[in-house]
Amino acid sequence: MLLFTHPSMLRHEPPPGHAEHPGRLQAVLDALEDMALDRREAPRAALEAITRVHPARYVQALEPAFAETQDARVRLDPDTYISSGSREAVYRAAGALVAAIDAVMAGEDDMAFCAVRPPGHHAEPMSPMGFCIFNNVAIGAMHALEAHGLARVAVIDFDVHHGNGTQTIAEAEPRLFFASTHQAPLYPGTGAAAETGIAGNVVNAPLSAGAGGVEWRQAMETRVLPALDAFAPELILVSAGFDAHKADPLAQMELDEADFAWAAKRLREVSARHCQGKLVSTLEGGYDLAALAGSAKAYLGALQRD
Repeated sequence: MLLFTHPSMLRHEPPPGHAEHPGRLQAVLDALEDMALDRREAPRAALEAITRVHPARYVQALEPAFAETQDARVRLDPDTYISSGSREAVYRAAGALVAAIDAVMAGEDDMAFCAVRPPGHHAEPMSPMGFCIFNNVAIGAMHALEAHGLARVAVIDFDVHHGNGTQTIAEAEPRLFFASTHQAPLYPGTGAAAETGIAGNVVNAPLSAGAGGVEWRQAMETRVLPALDAFAPELILVSAGFDAHKADPLAQMELDEADFAWAAKRLREVSARHCQGKLVSTLEGGYDLAALAGSAKAYLGALQRD
């Protein structure tokens, strides 16, 4: 499996005490240190790739804020900040998805993991949101469709928070399938089961606070995986947020490492049926360091297992 990351992502620094801090990524990288992964440097995403999701005027509007951070942090929304190291991190987080998809489509490996921050799935086309500035997975999905000519790309999002930004892109793009399991009610307040996109290409499986592995696996088995199979994707992308873990401080679901390993096995099975095993995952949430590190390792370990 390929691993894409870059040291600049450790230099994106929200204020002290912020949940989305550099220690998150370092904990994941430390946990993966002894795994057999082909480690690669995430490049900067090209403007062409970014503007398939975020209009050029949004990208340009960020530049004065990035410049301002040379002296102080800039607050983009109530939860989202940039610092002097953020510009490089933001562009390389998106670039990791693009490079990972290019490598997988070229046959260099079946699978890749993007160990990145800031996360991306809350970022809307014209606004940062929820720690996210560019929507990394959506940029990757549109790159797969446009640059590689794929006809069907799927994004599976099991972060505890609904991936509203990714859904916004999928709702208007029939070549893109989006499915999400998430706690509801919870930030950002989207992701109702009735939100189905065009041609039923959006599937939401909201779960109540306190839901554990039994309820979550049932939602995957009865709603997400059958719809994914029916879509028959040529590439599967995964927004791998590990904040549905029972130890996470930002939500109230009760998953554990075994649940994420189970999801990896099931998604790998679907990828083998439809897309020759092609599967690219990217880090989203997860805010208890031990739970995040252990869950990421369990998930990737299950993806690799024969």
